[in-house]
Amino acid sequence: MTTKPLQIAIEEKVKVGQKAFIPYIMAGDGGLDAIRKQVLFLQQAGVTAIELGIPFTDPVADGPVIQDAGNRALKEGANLKVILEEIDQFKEEVQIPLVIMSYLNPILAYGIENFITKCEEVGISGLIIPDLPLEESDIVQSKLINSPLALVQLISLTSPKDRIERIAKAAEGFVYAVTVNGITGVRNDFGQSLEEHLQNLKEISDIPVLAGFGISTPEQVEEIGEMADGVIVGSAIVKAFHEGNKESIKGLLPKVVVGE
Repeated sequence: MTTKPLQIAIEEKVKVGQKAFIPYIMAGDGGLDAIRKQVLFLQQAGVTAIELGIPFTDPVADGPVIQDAGNRALKEGANLKVILEEIDQFKEEVQIPLVIMSYLNPILAYGIENFITKCEEVGISGLIIPDLPLEESDIVQSKLINSPLALVQLISLTSPKDRIERIAKAAEGFVYAVTVNGITGVRNDFGQSLEEHLQNLKEISDIPVLAGFGISTPEQVEEIGEMADGVIVGSAIVKAFHEGNKESIKGLLPKVVVGE
C-alpha cells in the first residue's frame, strides 16, 4: 500500500529526531475568512499539519471550549460545504497537510463520494471521523484505496488489546491516541497508565502514534510528546485564537520547531 502524504509529513519530523505537532482549529470560528488567516499563521509557525474541525450541532466528543467555538462558527454560517469552498480559495498557499475532523452526519448529508472528491480537489490529506467506529468505517475507507486521503483512527485508553491491534492495522496517516477517558478539554493530570498505553501503541502500530485530548501547556506538549511521535492540541489553540492571543500558540510548539 502506498504511503499517504499525511504519514510522510509526520515521519519526516520523526526521522530527524523531532516531534510532530498538529493544532486543531474550529473552521469558521471568527468568520469564514479567519480559516485562511489561522491556517497560514500556523503554517508559518512551523506546525506539521493542521486539523480543521467542522462545526456540528451535537459534538459528542468535544468539551466546552470547542463546543462554544462550534456554536460561534455555526452562527457565522460555517458548514462542511462552505468550509471546503473557502479552503479551495487559498489551497495554493498551503504547503502542509490539512486534516478534516468531522462527525459523520455532515459527511453523509454531503454525500460520501462527493465529499471525498471535493477533499481531493482542495488538497485535504486526512480525515478524522470520531463517531465512525471501525466496524462501520468501510463506508469511507473502501473509497480511499486509490486516494491520497488518509482515514485516521482513534484509539481510546480503555480499548482491549485485540481491538487496538485491529484499529492500528486499519489506521492511515497516524494513529490518534486519545489520552483521557472523556471529552476534549484542558487536563492537569493524565495518570500513570498513559505512558504504558502509548508505548504499547508504538509497538503495535506500523505508522506514527500521536497523542491528543487535554494537552494544553508547553510542559504537557514536551512530556507527552516524549512518549509518542507527536501531539495534537485543540482547546488551547481554539481559545488562543478566540482571545486574539496568537503568540501563546507559538509557545506551545515543541522548541525545536520554532528554532529556539
